[in-house]
Amino acid sequence: MGSLSPPPPPPVPPENQASGFRICVSFCGRDETTGTTVSNWLDSYNPADNTLGHVGAIPGLPRNHILKGFALVCLGGFVYVIGGKLCLNVLDAEGSVETDVAVRSDVVRCNVATGEWAPCSPLALQRFDFACTACNGRIYVAGGQFTVSGARGTSAAEVYNPERDQWAPLPGMSALRYKCVGMAWEGRFHVVGGFAEREGCSRTVPSVVERSSAEVFDEERGEWDLVPGMWQLDVPPNQIVAVDGRLYSSGDCLNNWKGHIETYDGKLNIWSVIERSQLHDMSSLVAGPREHSLERQYLTMAPVGRHLYFLAGYRAAGDELRSMTVAHAFDTEPGAAEAWASFQPLMDDGNKELCSHCCVVQLS
Repeated sequence: MGSLSPPPPPPVPPENQASGFRICVSFCGRDETTGTTVSNWLDSYNPADNTLGHVGAIPGLPRNHILKGFALVCLGGFVYVIGGKLCLNVLDAEGSVETDVAVRSDVVRCNVATGEWAPCSPLALQRFDFACTACNGRIYVAGGQFTVSGARGTSAAEVYNPERDQWAPLPGMSALRYKCVGMAWEGRFHVVGGFAEREGCSRTVPSVVERSSAEVFDEERGEWDLVPGMWQLDVPPNQIVAVDGRLYSSGDCLNNWKGHIETYDGKLNIWSVIERSQLHDMSSLVAGPREHSLERQYLTMAPVGRHLYFLAGYRAAGDELRSMTVAHAFDTEPGAAEAWASFQPLMDDGNKELCSHCCVVQLS
């Protein structure tokens, strides 16, 4: 691979010191020397100085097992790892073989500043591929799948009180949902899209109406409100994040980058493309000459200040021994001089797999 010259760093959000934030992300990998699976670990990216630090391995995972479909949520300086599907990953003559083992209800949390892990009370219902977010000082979960053999979701929801280390049940949603996205917006827990079907419905093919809808939990009334057409697509969203009260999305669960960023208008109930965000190939932001094209291995989006940070993993075509992590930043301010910027690539030995969407913790 050719040498890469460092591009200028993206602007630091003026309203928040970027040094007080960390973007936390979980990976798994393989030790090429032994052929064994490296179970999930947690890394922390500092957007102020473009460094990626190792926080520690997620505790409680058996040898050669990886965790997928779990939620990574930040609250009060801690990162919570919630639920997920445990998979056995071994290497045979034909390559890597992955087998679903069990669905977990386990919850652990990590103090990002110290790297110390501690167990928390487990979920009442084990689940993976569910909606989860922190909202009003609590953690909400809803939907997901609860068996490795089932093809249907659940409508069950619950909420975690970190002061009491206690989960409490919530009323069920109107639809069974999995691969739905959770976010806090306007002070309420939103569950958007997913593979969904009405509770008690006999249809074998889920309705587009449920898939494109959202359900919003009202804490005061203790009820769910249905928002038809909030997602507008039959395919579930990949991520939805909020910046300064506006929602942003960049893809769906089949294509995590659609070539642009969209923002949501709650009054009109529509998503629209941000004109300055169009970018056919994110690797074009990676500066410097190279002998081979870059293949993107993963992508996850995080809001920091007024910026959207995209942590992307790349590998040069044909290079199995090295990869790189690159942070791209999009400025959501309409009057910003430069919409896109990129940090210098961070080189890695071997390859790693993104295991969950990232989350942002504020340390100071």
